[in-house]
Amino acid sequence: MALQELCNFQDMFLESVATEHAPMPFGKKTRRNYMSGSPLSNSLSLFHFYTPVAEYLDESPIQFGQIRPSTVSAVAPSQNSILPTLSLPSFVSSNSVPLPFPMSHGTTTLAFAFQGGVLAAADTRSSCSGLVACPAAQKILPIHSHLVGTTSGTSADCALWKRILARELRLYQLRNGRRLSTGGAAKLLAHMLHPFKGTELCVAATLCGWDGGEGFSGPSLYYVCSDGTRLQGSLFSVGSGSPYAYSVLDKEVRWGLTVEEATSVAREAVYRATHRDAYSGNCVDVYHITARGWTRRKREDLKEEYYRERERLRQKVKERRERQEGLPWSQ
Repeated sequence: MALQELCNFQDMFLESVATEHAPMPFGKKTRRNYMSGSPLSNSLSLFHFYTPVAEYLDESPIQFGQIRPSTVSAVAPSQNSILPTLSLPSFVSSNSVPLPFPMSHGTTTLAFAFQGGVLAAADTRSSCSGLVACPAAQKILPIHSHLVGTTSGTSADCALWKRILARELRLYQLRNGRRLSTGGAAKLLAHMLHPFKGTELCVAATLCGWDGGEGFSGPSLYYVCSDGTRLQGSLFSVGSGSPYAYSVLDKEVRWGLTVEEATSVAREAVYRATHRDAYSGNCVDVYHITARGWTRRKREDLKEEYYRERERLRQKVKERRERQEGLPWSQ
């Protein structure tokens, strides 16, 4: 994987070894490392791209039980070492202050791979505690022409990190003349999110893409969480409604599904989850990713699925009565 070229690790390493620590002129501003607060020119971080500054954890007037960087410990270099002295951050828990109101939230997102590509589906209800904040939220976010991500967690965090990932993948494509694979994008996102583990950052994304290149070509599916978790699989469902969605997906999903069958399974799984989970509901979005890129199906209100379900039940009752009585049954 060409992440080494993306991060300019070799150039940064040589520069940091050759550069000595010198005091900065008074009043001159420099970019700071988001972890230790040291200038980026002296940092040996493996990543040379911008990530949001985490100093808000320490400077916020209200601390919601987050962690903050405290006094750093210096590591003395050995005589045989060519590396300069490093300042390593140590984290301690700040004084916990209760949230102004419970920030419980829920959602239902799912994605699975089949012979026709990758199908991603999600509901559109954005909730905050007992409040429906938005009935038409966008929980499946396109990243580039062959990659989308289902998002679960805090809406603002998911939107921010989607833009950051899209920017880094575009820069990689411009530098190398090819798209980064879905696995590479998942690894990049997991490494960028890991420094924020233990904070209030809440991002759980499923990257659904189609890889086409010299090596593997086909559908690809990865789950990435804000604690640094990265999993590869063929079926994922994330959110408070995921247990109900899995009950449908585990039974119906198979590799040989057609596009229409896969769409029907995904729609029914979201419907079953919204029927049992109060934090999920309203409409369903469905994205289909193939070798030609992603396509979005028309947003459908879940009440239509409810009416179809009632019609199927009515037909079953009608057929059962006809078998029992042996006579045609009419309403």
